Amino acid sequence: MELFFLRDQRAVGEADEKYGGMCRSVAYGILGSDGDAEECAADAMMKAWQSIPPEKPESLGAWLGRVTRNAALSLWRKNNSMKRRGGVRVLFEELEECVPSADDVESAVEARELARVISRWLRTLDKLDRDLFVRRYWYCVPLKKLASDAGIPPSKLAGRMFTLRAALRRELEKEGITV
Repeated sequence: MELFFLRDQRAVGEADEKYGGMCRSVAYGILGSDGDAEECAADAMMKAWQSIPPEKPESLGAWLGRVTRNAALSLWRKNNSMKRRGGVRVLFEELEECVPSADDVESAVEARELARVISRWLRTLDKLDRDLFVRRYWYCVPLKKLASDAGIPPSKLAGRMFTLRAALRRELEKEGITV
């Protein structure tokens, strides 16, 4: 961060060395293409150079991950605007059962409330369930990879993810958020 604030060009290289692999992994999970993932990671590094300062992220890694994810989702939407199926679309369809779409949320205030409730719900989960949920639905890690990493059979993990989505849906409904 200090190098960005000093406007030292080494900042981008060092950020890429430390966080580039994570950024490419996030983008690859969404896009399934090494080239597109590399492009999104490079875009995130460029955005960091252009935005810091004046932006002052608390965590450079988290900030770069979010920027990369947003870039990958935008590219995915562009590439798949006419297609009906795909890895990320499947994730969105899974979550539609328990999270309202952005079109249904009437204002930014309601969107922030939704984020607050989801964050609070995630904190109630044990570490493994929280990590599995975030890696699956934020970082778009394929179910088979997630199962392999966690040492859980894919069919058992699919059931566990279904249970987690159902619990989130109940929490949202309890908070008065219409699904």
